[in-house]
Amino acid sequence: MYTRTPAPSPADRATGWLRHRLGRAVVLAYAAALLLPGPGLWLRRTHALPLGWGRALPLPLPQFLLSLVLLSAGLQVPLSALGTLLRRPVALLAGLALHLSIPLLAIPAVAFLLRRTPDTDGGSGLVTAMILIVTMPVAAGATVWTGKGDGDQPTMVGLVLASTLLSPLTTPLVIGALLPLLGGGYGSTLGRIEDAHGGFALLGVVLPCAAGVLCRLALPAPLLGRVLGAVVPTALAGSLLLTYVNASGALGSFLARPRPLLLAAALTVATLVCLLSFALGHGAARLLKLDAPAASSLTLACGMNNSSASAVLITTTLPDKPHLLLPVLAYGLLQKTAANRVVRRGPGRRHVTRSSRCPV
Repeated sequence: MYTRTPAPSPADRATGWLRHRLGRAVVLAYAAALLLPGPGLWLRRTHALPLGWGRALPLPLPQFLLSLVLLSAGLQVPLSALGTLLRRPVALLAGLALHLSIPLLAIPAVAFLLRRTPDTDGGSGLVTAMILIVTMPVAAGATVWTGKGDGDQPTMVGLVLASTLLSPLTTPLVIGALLPLLGGGYGSTLGRIEDAHGGFALLGVVLPCAAGVLCRLALPAPLLGRVLGAVVPTALAGSLLLTYVNASGALGSFLARPRPLLLAAALTVATLVCLLSFALGHGAARLLKLDAPAASSLTLACGMNNSSASAVLITTTLPDKPHLLLPVLAYGLLQKTAANRVVRRGPGRRHVTRSSRCPV
């Protein structure tokens, strides 16, 4: 007896259509920010939502969109699959260790190279931006790439959740260790960001993700399906709008005062750090002799950081330095390109063993 598979809802079809074209949609968002930055610059500003009786609620759109994306990620976490990690925690522990150590390896190398450039601050601005990228939690979008390729979804979900929950503690510690590398006043600036990061990470990163996980646990299956059908496509569209808003802040200021050398330096630094992060993840997977799914997830987790959170943090704490968004935007685009390559090539395939292959 055959059972008919229910037809996908319009929301599911829209989500699938957008996910398959996500790379092109991101490029279009960047192009829109370059050609028409005005609306994005307006959306970057904090607007007041009138509540009546002469009162208004400040509504910073970038933070709201980031929270929506993270809430959606939490709603999609397959918690039942996380039990697998208790039996095979090697990839999870290795991913967390690399996530903490990569900034301490990559940033000093970048700072050393930039000190030899003619930049008046020794490249401290670019180093500041890269620190704020690589110290962020693993990007929730990495779970999407894991699903597209031959990846270990429980390991990736565990890395996203663990790095997010630990970020209020780990990020300030790593930033504090890297402060001596900065000059030109950026050390004190990043110190202020470090002080503010705990509250930002808790309210802007951890709580939305945790709220999504709790909703998944609390809602009955039929209601959860309807909530997912509404939230997931909305969050995908919100992530593209957030990309446009962040890009408008960087590219709008760049068009107003073009600095080709700064753009070239931002692209070079972002490329170097991105390649180094993915290479360290790939090398660790080979060294640990992980199977193909776990190797793919570890590589993606090492290279994919929450660049959207970095951009929002820069926008809110350094509104007078929009040029620092250039390496953030470059890294965001590069990590998606590298992730696509990892998914297609399937790193670590030579380590596949039938007995150790984890179901996804």
